Amino acid sequence: MGKHVLVIGFARSGSAVATLLVREGAEVTVSDPKLDMTDHQVVALQEKGVHFTQTQDIRLLDQIDLIVKNPGIPYSAPILQAALEQHVPIEVEVAVAQKYIQGNWIAVTGSNGKTTTTEMIAAVLRADADQQHQVKVAGNIGVPVSEVAPTLRQTDTIVTELSSFQLWDMPDARPHFAVITNIFASHLNWHADRHEYIEAKMNITLYQQPSDYLLINWDREEWQRLSERTQAQVVPLSREGRSTQGAYQKDGILYFRDEAIMPADQLGVPGEHNIENALAAIAIGRLNQVKAETIAEVLRQFSGVPHRLQYIGDYAGRKIYNDSKATDIEAAQKALSGFKAPVILLAGGLDRGDDLKRLSDDFKTHVSALITFGETGPKLAQLANQLSIPNQAVERVEYAFEPAFKMSQPGDVILLSPAAASWDQFPDFETRGNLFMDSVQTFIEKEEQ
Repeated sequence: MGKHVLVIGFARSGSAVATLLVREGAEVTVSDPKLDMTDHQVVALQEKGVHFTQTQDIRLLDQIDLIVKNPGIPYSAPILQAALEQHVPIEVEVAVAQKYIQGNWIAVTGSNGKTTTTEMIAAVLRADADQQHQVKVAGNIGVPVSEVAPTLRQTDTIVTELSSFQLWDMPDARPHFAVITNIFASHLNWHADRHEYIEAKMNITLYQQPSDYLLINWDREEWQRLSERTQAQVVPLSREGRSTQGAYQKDGILYFRDEAIMPADQLGVPGEHNIENALAAIAIGRLNQVKAETIAEVLRQFSGVPHRLQYIGDYAGRKIYNDSKATDIEAAQKALSGFKAPVILLAGGLDRGDDLKRLSDDFKTHVSALITFGETGPKLAQLANQLSIPNQAVERVEYAFEPAFKMSQPGDVILLSPAAASWDQFPDFETRGNLFMDSVQTFIEKEEQ
C-alpha cells in the first residue's frame, strides 16, 4: 500500500483497522488523547511499527495520505477541520475493510431496531448454514468489520450493522441486501440537520444495482418516497399491512408475499417494534431460500440481544428488562409499547436537547412510576410531576433498581429504557446496562440472605 495513514480514535475499531493497514504495508500513526500506552494492544501494534500519540496537533497531517477516524468523532474536531481544508481523504474503519467483503453482504441501518434486526437475520441464516457457508456478524454491533472481512470466503455471508456515522464516510458501499428499519430524528447533535442524517442513511443503497435488494419500512409515506431513490429491487416491510409485495403482518400473521410464515404472537421477544424487526429477518430469509418453517422456529426461540429489551428474569412477581440500548426517545417508546402491565421505568442520560414531552402519551399509557438519573433526569421528573406520576431521582443507574422495586407491585414490569445516550456518565450503553444488571443481582442476593 505504501500510504501514510492517520487513525484518529483507538478503541477496538481503531486497533482492528490499524492492524489491517499494517498488513497492507501502510505506515500508521494512531492519535487518541485517552490512549493508555501500557495497553497490550498498543504494545503489540508498536512492535509492528505503528506509531502512537496522545496529541491531535494539526502537524500530524504532514504527509498524511488518508485519515481513518472513529465514527463517533464529529467533524468539528480541529484536526478534522484542518484535514478537510487540506483535502486529506477521511474514511471510517468499515470503508477501509469493505473491499475484503466477498460473497453475500447484508447491511442493516435505521434509527432503531438495527441491532436486533441484525441478530435476527444472522440467526435465521445460520439455521441454514454449514461449514461451507458460514454467517458472520460485524459493524456497529461491536465487532469491527476489519476483524471479520479479511477472513471471508466467496461462499460466506456477512451481516453488518451500520450507523449513520459510519455510512456518512462510506458512500461507495454496495451490499447485496440493504435494510432500513426506520428513520427518525436521531443524532442531530452530530449531523447538521435531519436532511444530512437521512442522506447518511441512504448511502447504504446509493451504489446498489438492479440485481441487489433494498428492504425498507413501508409504514410511513416518507420512507416509501425514499425507496424511489434506489436502483435496487425494493422489498417493502409493513407491520401495518400497507404492502403485500414483501414481508408484512395481516390479521396477526406474518407473511412473505403470499406465504404465511408464523403468528406474530409467537415471536420470542415482545413488542410491536420486534414485529418490524422480524419482518426484515423473514424477508432476508426467504430471499436467501431459507425454509418458512425454519424461519418460524428460529424467531420463536429468539430471545433478544444484550441491552435491547433483554429479559433479565422474574423476581417477586416483577418482570425485569434491560433496554440500555434505548438511547433515544423513539427506542424507549417502542419498548414501552411492548407491555400491557404497569411499568416502573428507569430513565435518564445524556441531554441532547430532545423534546422529552414527546414521551407524555407513553408515560400516561404505560408508566406507573419513574426513577430518573443522569443529565435528563430533572426534565423527566418534571414531566412525570406534570402527569402526576410518582418519581424518584437517583445519582446513577446502579442505584435505581432498589427504589424501583419498592415502588412496584407483583405483576409490574421494571424496565431500564433510558431514552438517552449513556455518555454523560458511562463510556457506552453496555457499561450502563451491565451495571444495572449487576445491581439487580446484588439486590436479590441481599433480599434472600
